[in-house]
Amino acid sequence: MAEFKTNVYRIFDKEKLPYTPHTYAHGDEAVDGMTISSILGIPPEKIFKTLVTQGADRNYYVFDVPVNRELDLKKAAKAVGVKSVAMIHVADINKVTGYVRGGCSPVGMKKRYRTVFDATAENCDTMLVSAGKIGWQIEAKPADLARVSGATFADILFE
Repeated sequence: MAEFKTNVYRIFDKEKLPYTPHTYAHGDEAVDGMTISSILGIPPEKIFKTLVTQGADRNYYVFDVPVNRELDLKKAAKAVGVKSVAMIHVADINKVTGYVRGGCSPVGMKKRYRTVFDATAENCDTMLVSAGKIGWQIEAKPADLARVSGATFADILFE
């Protein structure tokens, strides 16, 4: 069987950046991050979910936070310098990013949006994000993920 590669893995290969691919069994629906943590045996604070918002300025912004935490929309807006941000509708995820719910990665979206990783990522030796397909994750150094996604780091967690 040929080894399957998502666009996210191809981007890392092209940039010659190290990563570890992870896969997990799933049905037709997205699996929540805590379940992924349990399946992979990796602490939830190392697995980040990718959330897509739209700002008051009508631009889209991407935020990555640990799967066991929530995004603070006020802190998120401040991190990107806009008055406010709101989550986009699930139905719009594919149109905006090129990815499906549960397979949305900060790497390789069809357009490059302003992206912010929660500052806790900087404390991780490696972190995981979706590799662009449900059931696929990529584990890499936070700095490498930030480099290929154009991300910055800021405190964006809800307390």
